[in-house]
Amino acid sequence: MEEKKELEVIDLRVVFKKIYERRRLFIKVLPIVFVLSCAFILCLPRYYQSTLSLAPEIGGTSGLGGTLGSLASSFGLDLGSMETTDAINPMLYPDLMEDNGFVVGLFDIMVKSKDGEIACSYYDYLLKHQKRPFWQYVISWVKKLLPKDNEPVANKDNKLNPYVLSKKQDDICKIIRDKVSISVDKKTAVISISVEAQDPLICKTVADSVKERLQTFITNYRTNKARIDEKHYKNLVDEAKADYEKARRLYGSYADSNMEMVLESYRAKQTDLENDMQLKYNTYTTLMAQYQIAKAKVQERTPAFTLVQGAAVPIKPAGPKRMLFVAGMCVLALVLLVLFSLVHK
Repeated sequence: MEEKKELEVIDLRVVFKKIYERRRLFIKVLPIVFVLSCAFILCLPRYYQSTLSLAPEIGGTSGLGGTLGSLASSFGLDLGSMETTDAINPMLYPDLMEDNGFVVGLFDIMVKSKDGEIACSYYDYLLKHQKRPFWQYVISWVKKLLPKDNEPVANKDNKLNPYVLSKKQDDICKIIRDKVSISVDKKTAVISISVEAQDPLICKTVADSVKERLQTFITNYRTNKARIDEKHYKNLVDEAKADYEKARRLYGSYADSNMEMVLESYRAKQTDLENDMQLKYNTYTTLMAQYQIAKAKVQERTPAFTLVQGAAVPIKPAGPKRMLFVAGMCVLALVLLVLFSLVHK
């Protein structure tokens, strides 16, 4: 004979009775949680967020299509737009924020607050003009009591080595990585740049500057090989031109000084000089043509960028969500109190 399992029924009257019995605990704890939550969240400074979208030209596609392309598109991937002959795939652009060289390059961005009271570099803004909760001031005061690290020495060009940083500079790099993010859509290859800052105008300024520096990086990478070829052919053209002019002067000087000579030996030497001059001229014109092709290749490899969504000065702060935080903490406290009332006898 099968045993019938009795379903446990929750008696709501018992639940409400236990909660009612501990109503004083609710009346004491919930206002305290509300006040503490408000005090905590009001200490956190508000920040703004500005986002822009950029679509770079994808070069060197191999034309994958047909069944493979359809299969990839069914999974949300566009192989036609993502496959390139570049060693750096667009999916790797977000990793630039992990490179000190790129992040340190953002230090000298000149920013200005919306009210005009702040006008300095982005590095100084993050170092000296950030609003912080009171406990961070206490932590900073304690850190000042600790021994300071030596600042790295700049090189002969008075430029900072991005890979030899002090503790303070490395901390600013970490802050920038937290506030600036680069992402790439896997399907469309559209690059999105998002920047957080405590001032709306500075937020937009930094977003535009990151966009310009990312464009410069992509352009330099795409045209690097072509620019090397252009420089190589320019050197060859200069050498060929110098050789041709030297041969032309030698031929002209010899021809002028032996105009009345009828000996075959003189005429043969003049012919040799003329032929040598012509060969050097042909070499010069050939290299000049190659140089012009290399110059055109640089322009061909220079990618075009389409601004899909420009960075705007945000009107409303992006966070912190104060009302949502306080409501969440109160709900959490209420749930814990209910569980405590039901478990505790």
